[in-house]
Amino acid sequence: MLYRPSGRDSARLGLAVAKKRLKRAVDRNRIKRLIRESFRQQRDSLKGLDIVVLVKPGIEKADNRTLLEALRNHWRHLSRDTRP
Repeated sequence: MLYRPSGRDSARLGLAVAKKRLKRAVDRNRIKRLIRESFRQQRDSLKGLDIVVLVKPGIEKADNRTLLEALRNHWRHLSRDTRP
């Protein structure tokens, strides 16, 4: 994840899910859907940030539960690291 302060009241999300990493559209869409839903649930704790989620190789092998747990941990660390 990449992030920077935005000066806005709400958080914004960008996704970088490349066809090079996930060949099948169904896999790319599943990952994007999971990321968006996880972000929606954590949006209040991430106020004032612009966030870009980058996908690494091997993500297609992870199941939904594993991905959601990893995202939850990332959001938690991000919200803790960016608070004054």
